[in-house]
This record gives sequence, structure tokens and C-alpha cells, in this order.
Amino acid sequence: MRKTIEKSSGMVFYRFNEKIKNKGDMIMLAKERSEEVVQLCSSLVKIPSLSGEERKVAEYIKQYAEKIGFDQVQIDELGNVAAIINGHSDGPTIVLDGHIDTVPVQESNWDEDPFSGSIRDGKIFGRGTSDMKGAVSAMLLAASYYARDCDKNFPGKVVVSCSVHEECFEGVATRNVSAQFKPNYVVIGEATNLQLNNGQRGRAEILLETFGKPAHSSNPEAGINAVNKMVTLLSKIQKLEVSDHPVLGKGILELTDIISSPYPGASVIPSRTSVTFDRRLLVNETRESVLRPIEELIDESMKEDPELKAKVSFSSGNESCYTGSVIEAERFFPAWLFDKDEPFIHDTFENLKKVLPETTISHYSFCTNGSHFAGEANIPTLGFGPSLEKLAHIDNEYIEIGQLEKAVTGYMSIIGTLINLKDKGNAHV
Repeated sequence: MRKTIEKSSGMVFYRFNEKIKNKGDMIMLAKERSEEVVQLCSSLVKIPSLSGEERKVAEYIKQYAEKIGFDQVQIDELGNVAAIINGHSDGPTIVLDGHIDTVPVQESNWDEDPFSGSIRDGKIFGRGTSDMKGAVSAMLLAASYYARDCDKNFPGKVVVSCSVHEECFEGVATRNVSAQFKPNYVVIGEATNLQLNNGQRGRAEILLETFGKPAHSSNPEAGINAVNKMVTLLSKIQKLEVSDHPVLGKGILELTDIISSPYPGASVIPSRTSVTFDRRLLVNETRESVLRPIEELIDESMKEDPELKAKVSFSSGNESCYTGSVIEAERFFPAWLFDKDEPFIHDTFENLKKVLPETTISHYSFCTNGSHFAGEANIPTLGFGPSLEKLAHIDNEYIEIGQLEKAVTGYMSIIGTLINLKDKGNAHV
């Protein structure tokens, strides 16, 4: 079996010539490897894995990773699966992260079983294909192929993190991952349409509450209607200007629900009203800076209206993991953005273009686990994944097989670039 070695821009590609084939300027997966990633994605989709119910798919991934040659596969107390390949010598730690939980399905809205994993017309269908069991499949096999093709002749280690509970708490479960492995670089596998993403907006849930005084609705002057107070306050909040960023766009503040208490309020003046806002965060925005404009507006409004009582905060929540552990967190997930001239972005991009010429630099519009790795821990992080953002969470979700195949090639290129960078990044401490 003849092996060729190509060196370019500080990275090394090792490839068996029957495994990867040239087609024009683009390197294509051979049939054997294409079939392997398609079948893995289909198999993962067949295993339902709502947030908090990922046990079966986690166990499947563990067994599969052990079978294809990962040196160590472990599941932590939250249920995250880590598949580890060690190189021949000390070096950087590269974490490729993809979540294995999915959002629920309304089966009556689907044309077929959402967990069929059916393969037809160049696509794989089912919940999680694009978000993001396709990317997880591509990451696992890309890491395995990279190590196999070079006989593990590389420095450092590659960790494929198959994480839980991302759909509820972006980045919270992966705090465990960075604490354990202290990665020098992180690759987020959320859908990018095979573009290289260097940032994302963050997300916060803002809870606004007004407090009144209950009374019989036939005698409203005896009470204070918390809903009326909230309506007045909302009319002012809607006039607040949100921040803007030249790359990431606007820091959206959008009302998503309103609840009064008691409910149902049969003949009772509501004594409490709560409103939730979805706030899309930009880089350098802090908890304090995000809440300050609303807090100042509340203070001014309470001076104008002595009956108004209101407060604002970030909502918090807790979710049970399939392991029995509980995740608790405030819903504030920071934005992040790295300059495209950073060596780890620049070199990765240049090498990606050699195997996927259509690659450009972009950013996520939604929130990912990068909110922890980059936004909280300041670990050099980039995003690269198959499929389109708009295919996440939809009925009749699918992923194109062509995108899945290219993602494997792309991840192999990214691993080769990052593992051989002279600048080893900033390990998380």
C-alpha cells in the first residue's frame, strides 16, 4: 500500500491514495469512507436523543469510537462523551465539539418517521441530521482517518467531544470538557455550509417582572394591575436602542413570552406579570452592560409612578442529565469573535481552500457551545460544519451527503493545520 505525504504551509497531509481522490482542485473521499460516514450518521439519527435523554446515543458513540481505534473513550458525570487519540509526542490539544442532543419533534408534521435515518436522493433524513449528528459523525471519522493515515505520527492529541444539553444551555456542559482537557484550540461543528466561522452572537434570556396588588376585578381601584404596569413599561423598552457590531450585526432584544399571575385570572386583578426577552449578545457586552439600560428605565419609571414596582434579571434554569447530575446556570451565553488574521484562523482558512476551494470566512447567527470555549474561556475557537443553519430544528430535517463527505475532508485539513501550528494558542487554565 503506497502512502504519499504532502507538506504545505506548516501542515502535513498523510493520505493513502485509494482513500482520498483528487477531482480537479478538490480532494474527494473515496467510496469506502463516504459510505462509512453516511452509515454512521444514519445510525445516530435512528437513536432518539432529546436533551437529558442522550444515554443510548452516547453509549453507541463510545462503542463505535473504541471499535475504530480511538485510544481512550470516556463519559463524564454530565454524560459528555470524549473520544481521544494521542499523537507520538507532546503537543497541542485540539478539541472538536459537537452536541448529541436534539430538539423535540412533532411527528404529525413530518412526511416520514423522524428517526428513520433514511437515505435517498443524495440526502439523509431525520431529526439531528443537520443539528448535528452529521457533523459528529464527520468529526469522529475525520479524527480516526487522520490518525490512521499518518500512523499517529503527530504531536499532541485530538479529542472529539460529543456533548450533551446544548439545546438547553449552550456551553454549560462543555465547561467540563475544557476543564478536563485544557484545549489549545477548539473546533465547533455546528452547521456553517462548509464555511470557516470566526465568531458568533451570544444569547441571554432577560426576565422582567412587575408587581401589583390583587383585588376583585369588579373593584379594580382597590388593587394595582401588574399587567397594566407591564404594558406601560414595555412601551418604553421597545424604544431602547440596542448595540450594533460591524461584523455580528445587531444585539436584538425581542419579547418572547408574557405571563400573568394568577392564571387563569377569573375575576382577579393580576398581582404579578413576567416577560421574557431574547437578547442576542455582541462581543464585549457584559451582564452589567446588558441590563443597565433597562434598570435605568425602571428607576426613571418608578419615580414617575409610585405604584410601579419592577425588577429585571437574567433567567436561570436547571436540567437533569441522563447520568443523574443536574446542570444549573444563568442564561447568559457570551458572544465571541476572532480576527481573521489570527494565525490559527488564517492558516486554517488557507489550507481549507486547498481542499475545499469554495470555503470563505463567515460567522454564526445563532448561539453555540463556543459561548463557553471562546466567550468564557477565551480559547482560540473556530466553527466549521456541514449543512445550512436554516435546516436546524425544522420538520423533515435532512443533510446533503455531499456536504457530509466534504466535512470529513475539511476536518482532516483543520486537524492537520492546528496540530502543527507553531503558535500553540492559549491553553485554558
